[in-house]
Formats: sequence, C-alpha cells, structure tokens
Amino acid sequence: MLPKPAPISQASDYAQDVSQARLNLGLRPLLLLALLVGLVAVFLLSLALGSISIPLDQILTVLLGGEAERASWTNIILRIRLPKATTAALAGAALGVSGLLMQTFFRNPLADPSVLGVNAGASLGVALVVLSVGTVGGALLAGFGLLGDLLLVAAAALGAALTMLLVLLVASRVQHSVTLLILGLMIGYLVSAAVSLLLYFAIPERIQAYISWTFGSFGGVTWEQMPILAAGVLLGLALSLALTKPLNALLLGEGYARSLGLNLMLVRMAIISATALLAGVVTAFCGPIAFLGIAVPHLCRSFFGTSDHRMLVPGAMLMGSTAAMLAALIAEVPGRNLILPLNAVTALMGAPVVIAIILHRRNAAQTLGS
Repeated sequence: MLPKPAPISQASDYAQDVSQARLNLGLRPLLLLALLVGLVAVFLLSLALGSISIPLDQILTVLLGGEAERASWTNIILRIRLPKATTAALAGAALGVSGLLMQTFFRNPLADPSVLGVNAGASLGVALVVLSVGTVGGALLAGFGLLGDLLLVAAAALGAALTMLLVLLVASRVQHSVTLLILGLMIGYLVSAAVSLLLYFAIPERIQAYISWTFGSFGGVTWEQMPILAAGVLLGLALSLALTKPLNALLLGEGYARSLGLNLMLVRMAIISATALLAGVVTAFCGPIAFLGIAVPHLCRSFFGTSDHRMLVPGAMLMGSTAAMLAALIAEVPGRNLILPLNAVTALMGAPVVIAIILHRRNAAQTLGS
C-alpha cells in the first residue's frame, strides 16, 4: 500500500472546484478548442521556420498533396520537418500525460517519470541495447530494421516499468511522500550509475552515440519508425483517458477511492503501465526529455482552473504537444544553421514554470494565513 502523503493542493483543489467545474462545463469545449487552435498554429510554424523559411501557402500546398514552387521545399517539408513535428506532437502529449499521472498517483506536485527514476530506467534499457548490440546514428538501430526498433522500445519500456515497480515496492515501506520522493531519486541515481559503468566499458563510437542520444531530439524518427512510436503513445493515451474517473477518486485519498468500489491494485497497475509505456516509448526514440512532464500538468491546472482529470488529460495532450513543438522550434534557432540540445531548451522553458508555481503557492498560503 502506498504511504499516506501529506496533503497537497491537488486534493483540496479538486474538492473545492467540483461545483465550479459544473458551472464552467460550457466553457470546457472552448478552452479545449483554444488549445487545439494553438496546436495547429505551432504545428504550421514548425513546418515553416528553420534554417530555411518556407511560405505558409507553400506548406499548405504540400500538405494537400501538391508540389511546392521549389522541389527542395517539398523534400524539406515531407522528409524532415513533418516527421519531426509529428514526433514532437506525439512525444509532448505522452510526456504531459505521464507527468500528470505521476503527480496524481503520488499526490505530489513535483513528481514525474524522470524525478522518480522511470526515465532513468528507460535509459538503462536503451543503454543495454545500444552499448552492447549496435550503434546509434540518425535513426536508432537502423541496421536492425523493424526488429531493432521493437527491441529498443521493448527495452526502454521494460526498464521504465521495472524501475517504477521498484519505487512502488519501496513505497510500501515508507510513511511519507517526501521520503518516497527522495528514495525515488536515489533509485534513479543507482540506475544512472549502472549506465555510467556501461559507458565506461563501451567503445568510443558507442559512447558518443549514446551521449548524443541523451541530449534529446525529435528529429531522429523516420516514417518507417513512426507507426511504432505512434502505436505506443496512442495506446498509453487511450489507457490514460480510461483512467480519468479513478484518477479523480485518488485525489481524495485511497479510502474514498475504495469506498467507490475501485480495485486499487488494478488501478495502480494500469497507471504504472500507462506511465511506463508513455515514458518508455518516448525515451527510446527521442531520448530522456526533461521538464515537460513537470511543467505541463501545472500549466493545465492553471489554464482550466480545475483538477478534474476529464479536462486535464485531454488538455495535457494538447498542451504537451504544443510545448514540445515550441521547444523543438526554439532549438532549431530559425534562420541559422544551428541546433541546440533539446533538453537545454526544455529546461529553460520548464524550470521557470515550476519556480513560478512554487512562489505563487507560497504567496497564496501567506495571504490565506494573514
């Protein structure tokens, strides 16, 4: 059984805003529509901007099946920018939702797969495959074809699931959420140490390939690999959507969830499976992307003004996709032949969000106490 954590704002927020959510029920489609419009706009910008700028009308022509005025523009859109934008959209949705699942599951606003060692476990799975089986180029395990892709995804998902299960095993022996969070970090450090040992004994070519992979990138997924990434993400998102009601019940405590007749063990395993699948498949193809899993759920709660997962799960999908494409666009440094490490950009975007949330909650608590 998970420890009884100290109350955080998620549970109290949910209890307070149930009636407000009913009043704002008619506003929900408009907010989701606004996020969808923003997502489409950023998607088109991702196709238009880069080292070479392409007019919007030419992008629409190519997307509708026509040919651009320049043949090079068609190749850039279809072979480089479109798969990269699609990968960013899928990965952002997966990371946003997996972070939301972890924050609700542990009732901790700073929880996400990377903080609790899930991404480290996925990285270990990838390291075992990459450093002992083959090298990584622009396409991961390209020499192994479809079998290599499946092996990489399976290794990442298995590593994420085993690490998460280890965290849950530890959780049954502690009595405070902060202790669990610290132990989760320690498990992550242990897994990272195992990766370091693999790197120490690996040949230089594989070390360089793995280090490049850890920087994070949405540009390494080809159209041949896209079905595997999309299938894993969509399956995890579908499972997350099916868990919205149990997630709402968990916000009010395990006792309340049990009183509703929920099978807590089944719900826990479903949440673990969804998180491991989402984090594992994204880490396999894109590397360990940081901060999106923490920042996106908080942005969604602020945007919707609720902790109701019937809004937050689809909202996290749309907002996560938008944030990931924005990060990829910034990393491209439009107008220059320069690509920044993606994780550096996501940290610059995500860290201020987390800091602002902490300061806002502290000020709100001081206001209520005065």
